Amino acid sequence: MNRKSTRVIKVANVLIGGNNPISVQSMTNTRTNDISSTVNQIKQLEEVGCDIVRSAVTSIEDAKAIKSIKNGINIPIIADIQYDYKLALEAIKYGVDGLRINPGNIGSLNKVKEVVKACKEHNLSIRIGVNSGSIKKEFLDKYNGVNANSMVYSALEQIRLLEDLNFEDIKISLKASNVPLTIEAYKMMSKVCDYPLHLGITEAGTPWRGTIKSSVGIGALLSMGIGDTIRISLTGNPVEEVKVGKEILKSLGLLNEGLELISCPTCARTNIDLIEIAEQAEKSLAGINKNIKVAIMGCGVNGPGEAKEADIGIAGGNGEGLIFKKGKVIKKVKENDLLQELLKEINSM
Repeated sequence: MNRKSTRVIKVANVLIGGNNPISVQSMTNTRTNDISSTVNQIKQLEEVGCDIVRSAVTSIEDAKAIKSIKNGINIPIIADIQYDYKLALEAIKYGVDGLRINPGNIGSLNKVKEVVKACKEHNLSIRIGVNSGSIKKEFLDKYNGVNANSMVYSALEQIRLLEDLNFEDIKISLKASNVPLTIEAYKMMSKVCDYPLHLGITEAGTPWRGTIKSSVGIGALLSMGIGDTIRISLTGNPVEEVKVGKEILKSLGLLNEGLELISCPTCARTNIDLIEIAEQAEKSLAGINKNIKVAIMGCGVNGPGEAKEADIGIAGGNGEGLIFKKGKVIKKVKENDLLQELLKEINSM
């Protein structure tokens, strides 16, 4: 797929835009000034491959905590600021790596100038975010309610505030909980500017429902070549957000790292407990960091044949199964030993 060319910005050591890898972000749900809990959660996010983390800064104590948090983590941290420009300045003072703030919501032009000046001095980028629920009334009136036009033009107003101050280290998000609206807004913005785009479906829901909505919306945009960084919004453990984000990128061939597990849906030809084996395999392989594709298949039809592109896999028989590599059978083992033998082979690769 051809990816839309966008300008490049930096969040600490992570480059966003251009031909750089699409990064996966998440957001902590701990109290930011609870340094220990926040650091522990970010470390969990790091373990599953999070590239950038965001934390809400709602008080001076939150801003001050950033310095200690940064000492305990290895990925960039962005401060999420709502309305109070002083919190942005304090977050910058204590070493944050970027801001999520809408300049039009923080008061007078002088306040915006102060934030921009501090960002320039510290080489920080700003994400402008317009959600479907936070569009200015004048744009709702002008464009007849919540739609792609009102979202995009509301964001463009925010962008111009920064551009008028000669600040262009910007990325943009245009999120809605409505998938078609989100897709339409990002497509429109992609045509009118070349700033990198931060993709997401806001308020997507629980891990099950939210994963589906996010995969459809974000996946559709990425398949069009739109998007430079993503965040999956789930009502749950943020670790799951990163896992889902990584899998979306893998499914589109935009990320070629880490283990990929494929499995067939089972049918009447399946004579082993493939569902149980697949579930156990997923758990057992979760901690393995190898760039391989593993196939869990129910029979010889869907085994070495259809899954021949897999690096290694199993194909069930009648109370037994085959272990194969690159479509070639290497051994036959009993059903009870299939998973154990598969793991042995993977560990030896």
